[in-house]
Amino acid sequence: MSIAPGIAATYDRWAATYDADKNATRDLDAEVVRRAPIRVEGRDVLELGCGTGKNTVWLASKAKSVVAIDFSIGMIARAHERVGSTNVKFVQHDVCDPWPVPTDSVDLVIANLILEHVHDLEPVFFEAVRVLRPRGHLFFCELHPYRQLTGGQAQFKDPTTGETVLVTAHVHTISEYVNCAIRAGLVVREIGEALEEDAPAGEPPRLISMLFDAPQPQSP
Repeated sequence: MSIAPGIAATYDRWAATYDADKNATRDLDAEVVRRAPIRVEGRDVLELGCGTGKNTVWLASKAKSVVAIDFSIGMIARAHERVGSTNVKFVQHDVCDPWPVPTDSVDLVIANLILEHVHDLEPVFFEAVRVLRPRGHLFFCELHPYRQLTGGQAQFKDPTTGETVLVTAHVHTISEYVNCAIRAGLVVREIGEALEEDAPAGEPPRLISMLFDAPQPQSP
């Protein structure tokens, strides 16, 4: 099942102001990625949902290579302007379709603020297993389901109309994330929750992150 074309069109519309808008979720996500227990140095990385390249810049500064995928051509255009590294390849692609990456070709798959737009998670996890090398890892960071259940949702204000535009999203529970990964053969290494330091007392976590190990080859 592909991501709805309307979601891509909404992100195309948001691309012009995405980096300038006040966005605590975007900013906290960048912090979570940079302090995550993942090894990037010298590795081949596949980034899902690269957006305007906020994490791509950091990944490219450390990785051997980065394939950065997004389904919004508007977001990719902004990322091209931001990222000048020669070790990055941008690809417009829907992560619900088979990924344009060879089997056993990457050391790290990293996804940020994209799985909320995917209705059926299993194909994503199975594709991660396909493209990861035996000692590879999957790391993702998403809007926390607690936050979603209290009304949190990707949204922006259109500067030309003043309209608040909501981006269609699906609520996935923590157990859904974990069980989909386990069925694909991934091994859970770490689960994290994050909230910005200046958040009011009693606020639920804003983000959830998970790190998985790729399946290890069976001994003969």
